[in-house]
Amino acid sequence: MKERLTPFAEAYAAAGEKTAGQGDGRSSIHYPAVFLFVGDGLQQAAEHIRSVNAQKWDNGAGVMYVEVQSEAAASSSVHREKHPQQLITYLSSPDATRSSAQHRRPDWAKHFREESKHLLELNKTFRQASHRLADFGRLYSSFDRLHLSVITRVEDPMNILVPEIALLARSILGQSFKSVQMDLYVLVHEGEQENNFAYASSTGVAFLQEVEQMQRDDYSLSAPLQRTEDGLSVMVQHVAAPLFELAYILSDRNERGVSVNGGIRSNYDIICRISLLKNRQRVDTGSDSSSYGSDYNNTAFRNNIRNADGSQGLVSAGFARVRRPDEAIALTVLEHFFLGLVQRMKQEPDLGVAERERLLGMDEPTMDARLEQLIPDEGRLEDMNSLMTRSVSFSSLRSMSLREAEYALFEQGGDAFFADNYEQETMRRLERWNAESEFRTIVAERMKGRRDVHFYQLAAWSDENHSDSIWTVLHSRIRDLNIAIEQAQQDLESWYGSRADDLTFQKLPFMDKHNVRNLTRALIQTIYPHKLYILTLQTRLKLCRRWEEQLTALHRGSQVLVRQMDELALELNRAATASVRSADDYIGQNIADYYSRLTADVMADMEEKRGEHVFFEERSVGDVMALLQKGSDVLLDRLITICRQDLLPSPILSQPFEQELLSRANVTIDYNNKQALSQEDLFKELYRTLEDRATIHIRLLDYTHKHRYEEKYMFGNANGEFVRYATGVDHTTRIYKTGFIHEDRTSGVEKLNLMGGFTIEDLMYYRNGKTYYDTYLANGYTFHADAE
Repeated sequence: MKERLTPFAEAYAAAGEKTAGQGDGRSSIHYPAVFLFVGDGLQQAAEHIRSVNAQKWDNGAGVMYVEVQSEAAASSSVHREKHPQQLITYLSSPDATRSSAQHRRPDWAKHFREESKHLLELNKTFRQASHRLADFGRLYSSFDRLHLSVITRVEDPMNILVPEIALLARSILGQSFKSVQMDLYVLVHEGEQENNFAYASSTGVAFLQEVEQMQRDDYSLSAPLQRTEDGLSVMVQHVAAPLFELAYILSDRNERGVSVNGGIRSNYDIICRISLLKNRQRVDTGSDSSSYGSDYNNTAFRNNIRNADGSQGLVSAGFARVRRPDEAIALTVLEHFFLGLVQRMKQEPDLGVAERERLLGMDEPTMDARLEQLIPDEGRLEDMNSLMTRSVSFSSLRSMSLREAEYALFEQGGDAFFADNYEQETMRRLERWNAESEFRTIVAERMKGRRDVHFYQLAAWSDENHSDSIWTVLHSRIRDLNIAIEQAQQDLESWYGSRADDLTFQKLPFMDKHNVRNLTRALIQTIYPHKLYILTLQTRLKLCRRWEEQLTALHRGSQVLVRQMDELALELNRAATASVRSADDYIGQNIADYYSRLTADVMADMEEKRGEHVFFEERSVGDVMALLQKGSDVLLDRLITICRQDLLPSPILSQPFEQELLSRANVTIDYNNKQALSQEDLFKELYRTLEDRATIHIRLLDYTHKHRYEEKYMFGNANGEFVRYATGVDHTTRIYKTGFIHEDRTSGVEKLNLMGGFTIEDLMYYRNGKTYYDTYLANGYTFHADAE
């Protein structure tokens, strides 16, 4: 179920990122972009960033993602889906016999420089990336510049290779571009370092020191990094400048010291949004964008975050999203669409007992027709008149009972004839008769076109304990048949006991043979139709017994389908509830109440326009029983399809997020109730929520340190009411630069806060880790390469 429900909800959420009308609402980046992941444990980051960019960027299909990992990480990447934008290079780890934890980072640097195949593989990878970017060229407005984002984890020992790998990437990719703008993103996973916190913190401190060196104005690096096809080395140089345009430090703890909202994935979202902010394709929004603040200016930002000594400051960011909880909405609508179908299927149709009997093939005409097929024609009894009779005088027969007369005439011949031609033939036909197949065929045929009868009714009608059960009729019929058979057998015995002379037939004097023939004919016409009548009653009783078996099987089969529906309802409820729970308490409130009502309204509207049984037509859900018999997954797929194409696009379910949230907040409150939330109150809460959650993702020693510089940007629809409200608040209260990035969508709004100007000494992470770093150094550990 999950593998079907999750893509459905995610697809709806992705569609919600697009506009409801014009264009597709996504942004575009202006210049080509490459994301370079160095080190292990970044597979999830790469997948998430690629997914977000593909969803939000019009030309996201032209972005390259290059991953450089250790061979130890290869096993976890085996099952990852490969795509044309992904390139992965695995570096062999330092020899374990010569390497130890004491010198792990320096050993990586030494091993990298000594193992020539590493540089050959990286050269090949970056040239391959360059060639693919050329293929994607039509997706970009300009090929003059490349944006290269380098991402690594602060504690990964492989990050000692970041300068060389980044410089190599810039040199090779730069051959196709006039310039390469390179940024570094350092991910700090404080929440994951509980077991080996001391050593991990020490390696993190070492890398931060190296980052500080890389960002100095006098930083230079020269190394033979490029390789020709003949294996020749080519020197690559970086002279007297910071290696990266900006270095971002992003932790899973914010500056208040608590876990960031959304966890480490929120940092991946920050990387995506910063990348768009710095490299977006500017388009005319059709509105006065100047009223929303200034565009982002990377040069101005770099200048504003310089420290007092002129050195380049580090940067961090915070990110918040307030949007319609589309995943929860999609799953909740799907659940209530399903429950609405179940409710309609359970409605008892206005059918009398006779009509229910007919649908199940238990009505008298159907029984009579079936008996005609099972019991030989009565005309065969005429053949008994040609049976050989014994020579008996009429005078002796007259005084006998009919039983005695029959024996005197035929001995066992009459019984044998009836047994062979009627009883045994009927039994043979019964044995050949497939009651189960006929029952299923009758029910299937007569259910065709009956959109008001489903397996819920069949389960009820075939339930002995249900008030509408057919069993009552069937039991009554069986009881009456048993009584009729007993009475018929008594009548037969009575006839057998009567005198032959009492039979009505022509008697002629002195014509003994003639009278014997007439007596024989009268006896046959009196006794054997009665025997045939008893056989008919007994066969009808057997049919009822067979129908008892089929009714039991029908109940059992219907109950299986009912249980499948109950289980599906439970799974849908679990998925919807979990999705609602994953939305925060404020944004996710009243989803079930609100969307149960809206879904019911949409379904009622569709029925009014297209007919009472619209959902059970072939163009809609169709035959639920037939789908369910193929498997719950088959039915679920059909439900998802109809929900996606008919329900979710309804205007009732496609409100702008501000209106949707306001309506949902007040769904349980009467319109005239003074407790109803006003739009202004809602906007205040949304604004506060955004600002509160966009807290910077790093903790500093001094929250208001003197070099702190901030800029804040919003992403959303420039024509949205909330955006105008937030802009007005920023204009009156701001002490920082603000900006706005228009995206033609109505599903929500995002806020990105940038803060820069701090040094590694300002970081709580650095201060806490420095103690461990010094301790390890004092105990013979090394963390830097010799050249450094």
